[in-house]
Amino acid sequence: MRDAITSLIRNYDVAGRYLDRDALDNLKSYFQTGTARVQAAAVINANAAALVKKAGSQLFAELPELIRPGGNAYTTRRYAACLRDMDYYLRYASYALVAGSNDVLDERVLQGLRETYNSLGVPIGPTVIGINILKNLVKEQVAAAGIPFGTWLDEPFDHMTRELSEQNI
Repeated sequence: MRDAITSLIRNYDVAGRYLDRDALDNLKSYFQTGTARVQAAAVINANAAALVKKAGSQLFAELPELIRPGGNAYTTRRYAACLRDMDYYLRYASYALVAGSNDVLDERVLQGLRETYNSLGVPIGPTVIGINILKNLVKEQVAAAGIPFGTWLDEPFDHMTRELSEQNI
């Protein structure tokens, strides 16, 4: 797993270039938001179970057909698997926040996930909705904790939803 710093340095090293103004600005931004990113990850960690539970409740209120007979979260086992996956997305989003990079999401979450879900018959649409619900709940919790945040808080969640969403070609 690479963080923002190692990714940036690696890219410049491969190109055989010195760090330029853009690279230094990226590093400056990374360090300026570092404390807030770590604090946001701490809020996620302290509230993970409640966030997942609330996100699951909101998802199933929005899409009740998922928990009805024949739905993909029908039966206790499937319901628990859905919440487990939401916890998984939340945990890895917190890693990406601290790292300042979405590489961990690509390497540990997204690689092959669409194919796995498709082969198991897990619908991608509700997964994307669930990740967006998690994002909004995290933003509420971070704001309630008084932690200033910017677009960096959305980035891991947006990256997952973008990568999982259907794209028209």
